Amino acid sequence: ALRAFILFACLAAGILFVMRYASRVKAHPERSIVAAQREDNIAHFLKGVDSGAPLPDFSATRAFILVLFGLTFVVMLWGVISQGWWMGEMSALFLGMAILTFFVAKADAQTRMDEHTFVDTFVGGARDLLGVALLIGVARGIVVIMDAGKITDTILNALAGTLAGFGDVPFINVMLASQTFLSFVVPSSSGLAVLTMPILAPLSDFAGVQRDLTVTAYQSANGWVNLFNPTFAVVMGGLAIGRVGYDRWLRFVWPLLLILAVIISAALSVSAVMSDAPSTSPPAAELAN
Repeated sequence: ALRAFILFACLAAGILFVMRYASRVKAHPERSIVAAQREDNIAHFLKGVDSGAPLPDFSATRAFILVLFGLTFVVMLWGVISQGWWMGEMSALFLGMAILTFFVAKADAQTRMDEHTFVDTFVGGARDLLGVALLIGVARGIVVIMDAGKITDTILNALAGTLAGFGDVPFINVMLASQTFLSFVVPSSSGLAVLTMPILAPLSDFAGVQRDLTVTAYQSANGWVNLFNPTFAVVMGGLAIGRVGYDRWLRFVWPLLLILAVIISAALSVSAVMSDAPSTSPPAAELAN
């Protein structure tokens, strides 16, 4: 019930936030965060529409290419869910389907796509995401250094000692803040759970907080961070495709992030107070052992 409340409350806040922004930009287009890019975006996304040239017909070949495009995602879902596919397999799938699409377009008498057009189009699409790939690579390099140098373990050990003496409400909020920080250090949600839960879950027993609240704090923190985490490929890829700078995204989303943080913190605090878990705060020496 708590997770459902957090989900729908945050979803409602997000919808209202976006609709309010859309209404404001509709009335005053110059207040858009990408207003300065208007002409460039029109030229990029509506290339050829305003040139007076006739739009291409929706031929059977183009319809078949759309079917192939949709089939790619069907195969991807099948592979991820039932075959354990991940980034390597998905990359190979999309590359293979792109090549297959080229052969279909090349065989069509109306389209007649040649090799040079295919390569130029492919490179042009990759160009938009190259900066994102470099940014994610550098950010991941910091994570690798912290893991190899056991810096993450040191931070986690200090965090465990700090949380040991807290009551239920302070504990769950410090837990939320700590999981938020650790989500930057360990972007993988499963990796973060493996790293932190064996240590922080027993501490929640001593603070009188149910373990499911600890898990909810971890899930909420990880999801919140991934709305703007520069190592999260979904965010950075989406910004690159939409031609929105990361700095502009932060300027747009920070009020929503504050609203979501307040909702999550309030929900966790109320649940911690209402929790029936017994509080058995141990002496510091027992925790050290």
